[in-house]
Amino acid sequence: MTVLETNALSKSYGRIKAVNQLSLKVEKGQILGILGPNGSGKTTFLGMVLDIIKKDSGNYVWFEGLYGAYPRKHLGALLETPNFYPYKNAVDNLDIVAHIKNVKNPRIDELLEIVNLAHRKTSPFRAYSLGMKQRLGIAGAMIGNPDVLIFDEPTNGLDPQGIAEVRNTIVEIGKQGKTIIMASHILDEVEKVCTHVSIIKNGNHLASGSVGSIISDDVQVEIAAANMDGLRNMLSNDTRISQVEEKDGKLVLYVDQEFSTAEINQIAHNNGITLTHLVAKAKSLESEFLEITSKN
Repeated sequence: MTVLETNALSKSYGRIKAVNQLSLKVEKGQILGILGPNGSGKTTFLGMVLDIIKKDSGNYVWFEGLYGAYPRKHLGALLETPNFYPYKNAVDNLDIVAHIKNVKNPRIDELLEIVNLAHRKTSPFRAYSLGMKQRLGIAGAMIGNPDVLIFDEPTNGLDPQGIAEVRNTIVEIGKQGKTIIMASHILDEVEKVCTHVSIIKNGNHLASGSVGSIISDDVQVEIAAANMDGLRNMLSNDTRISQVEEKDGKLVLYVDQEFSTAEINQIAHNNGITLTHLVAKAKSLESEFLEITSKN
């Protein structure tokens, strides 16, 4: 089932095109990372599909129109820093959220177990770390058992421990079959958490796909020798090399996965070239992101 489909969604603020003709699909069960640098339009996009920000043009449809004009009951969102009563504990704060959402059986204890806060459920919100506050916000978004959860920069401002805690929470929620849409500028988090990614820059949609398909199959190999001219000549006609760059006195090769460093070393040896440097690196989402965004 297509959970969300947008078609040429656009929003401008004066001369600034925050979101420009953005079209994408989110399928049920995906953990989609909306990835882009700060100011790329991620928050504006989420605001539009949540009907918080008025779009200029284009359209979007939730759940293939299954719930008509009122899909919000099936969505849970955490767009900013969680805003709870500082003197109330987790249970009381979530009770208030349930009352606002008109949810009769909010399953608060179960939600606190999911976000790993059951042991601190009677502590006041003001005593929580930033990571704990964010996880309580996630629990609040889950009240009412929504089909889709939407998070905007859920690890922003957290220390490494808080980032790991929130990341693990989102992964566990995803294992329950929930669809999650998560905006982030942190590539490492998207790569560790998400099953799919959409890359945007300056409001423009550049690429979408599974995390595995966005990252190309090429392997980067750094290579160097005392005889660099001979090395270049040796490599120039090999069809298993798709691209060659020079960086810091070394050659960076983009090669097929099957082209091993052992084979490269043997070919060099057979050509009388002694290698002084040979290191293989699988491409990361970071390198692919930088490559995609630099072209646009």
